[in-house]
Amino acid sequence: MTITEPADTSADSVDGVAPGTPIHDVLFTPGSPIFEGSNVFTDIGFGLVPAEYSTTREEFLASRDAASIGFVLSNSPVYDVSGPDAATFLNSVCVNKDFGLLEMGSSKHVVICNDDGYMIADGVLLKVGDDHFRTYWLAPVLAFFLDTSDLDVQGTWVQDEYFFQIDGPKSKSIIEKVTGADLSDLAFAKNKVITLAGAGATVHRLGMSGALAYEIHGPSTHAREAYRQLRAEVEAAGGKPQGFWNYSLVNHTVAGYPNQVIHFLDPVKESWPALTEYIQHIIPFDIGLHGSASDDPKNAWVTPFDVRWGYLVNFDHEFPGKAALQKIKAEGSKRTTVTLEWNADDIGAVYASQFRGADAVVYDPMSNDPVISVDDYHKGRMRIDHVLKDGRKVGLATGRTPAFVENTMISLAYLDRELAVEGTEVTVLWGDVGHPQIEIRAVVAQFPYYKGDFRNEKLDVSAL
Repeated sequence: MTITEPADTSADSVDGVAPGTPIHDVLFTPGSPIFEGSNVFTDIGFGLVPAEYSTTREEFLASRDAASIGFVLSNSPVYDVSGPDAATFLNSVCVNKDFGLLEMGSSKHVVICNDDGYMIADGVLLKVGDDHFRTYWLAPVLAFFLDTSDLDVQGTWVQDEYFFQIDGPKSKSIIEKVTGADLSDLAFAKNKVITLAGAGATVHRLGMSGALAYEIHGPSTHAREAYRQLRAEVEAAGGKPQGFWNYSLVNHTVAGYPNQVIHFLDPVKESWPALTEYIQHIIPFDIGLHGSASDDPKNAWVTPFDVRWGYLVNFDHEFPGKAALQKIKAEGSKRTTVTLEWNADDIGAVYASQFRGADAVVYDPMSNDPVISVDDYHKGRMRIDHVLKDGRKVGLATGRTPAFVENTMISLAYLDRELAVEGTEVTVLWGDVGHPQIEIRAVVAQFPYYKGDFRNEKLDVSAL
């Protein structure tokens, strides 16, 4: 194996940005166009970013009615795997089908597990050349495996790529108008090369709200101008820029896409001592837990079968966790992911308890913060709560968020399979361990919660 520095993939200097400049130093700095019009800011670990431009509700509704433009994933860990043994290496690490069969212009949702079958990384992989794959959110776990491999494969951290999202029913026409490209032939999870702001870029039909959406990737030199052009057209079409809270804390729950840190935790530091040491060196950061199910960290761990991703697992090759996942498949996964709709009156009772005297206060106040409260985010923790049926524990709820179209409160939940039927009534035990708690009624709703006309996986864009 070989680990190399980021390649210079940029064109000439634009906006005073030199080729190869890390995207963090382009977008997340004073003077960047992503800050224009933002009214709330939040710190996501490396400085302030726009949290809201209008309100989280208005920004989300814009992506349902018109479009939104997001910048958040420009902070993604991007890692290239290349070389004669690139596909062989990926096959040895990931649960997926043979990477050697992947065609140019295609992508995969990739999962890496530990020996117990729990997911320790998941993300997206694009084939960008012969024996060359670009990955998002699979490193640093993927980098650990490559660092310890004796195969002929190279790993490269890519720091100079922007990553924007155009989400909503008008997203296709917006990108086509700005770039002059025709996206009518671009199927879900496929990508193609276009020109944006005078440089080559890749448009990838993918998004996390469930509706029609595209990702656009390009060189950091052109990031600011690309953002300006796309945002201008989004706003001209009646859309809005999207803040950190809307993208990171709402979309995945409504769309039915479980997401790390919001819906589950990766037991990276509990899997192998060598990996623990490696991760501590790369990212010395731990996510904490709270909620009624926070007494056992394993409550936040999931297998691919728990989150309805069992179809990604292919047993035709060796990979970490194969034996455990074979056993789970043979015996049948005991739980599956559902959507829960929370009872509005019970939510109101939790909120009102804050104003009924000192002895009546529920320890965890119910706010309208999406998914992770602002306080939780700054403390670096996610919430997970027990789900009860007739007083017994039957599952775990996480990712609570307002669903702004339906005006309901929802969450995802990992529920015993026999109860994973729409209309099943359960309760969510709200309140931290060792503190006052209250049961909130909930009902199993459709999964995914958004099944509208513009559901991305099913939409025929050639008819738009």
